[in-house]
Amino acid sequence: MNNESYVRKAIEVARRSRENGNHPFGAILVGPDGEVLLEAENAVPSQSDCTMHAETRLVSMASRAYSREQLRDCTLYSSAEPCAMCSGAIYWSGIGRVVYGLAESSLLALTGSDPENPTLDLPCRDVFAHGQRDIEVLGPLLEEEASDVHVGFWNSPD
Repeated sequence: MNNESYVRKAIEVARRSRENGNHPFGAILVGPDGEVLLEAENAVPSQSDCTMHAETRLVSMASRAYSREQLRDCTLYSSAEPCAMCSGAIYWSGIGRVVYGLAESSLLALTGSDPENPTLDLPCRDVFAHGQRDIEVLGPLLEEEASDVHVGFWNSPD
């Protein structure tokens, strides 16, 4: 599978998250051999916990299952660009590569002032650039497909 295929898989997880009554975000962890190791849906509404983003949930699972050395060779694929909180978790976990679908700026255009998603204008590349180790970032990829799962979910932009 290629990067686009894995992003599509993350979008499918986001679709499932929405179907389960949560925010439409999904993430998967792929090992160096191309095997999907873990996947996580957003669970903010169902858990009443603002830290239950798909990426932070995935990082939590990955940190318990794999060493930092193993995670360095893994890629986190996300349906949307990781926010500042998720980027921090990714950085601290040791994950070496991030590929995402929908850019944070495009997400902001979709969510507008919806109080369920007060989007920060802080790209993950900027967060990672202030760290002491390199994290490869690729994205946005398949933005139109990645935005489809959000259609009709958020309040209309102002």
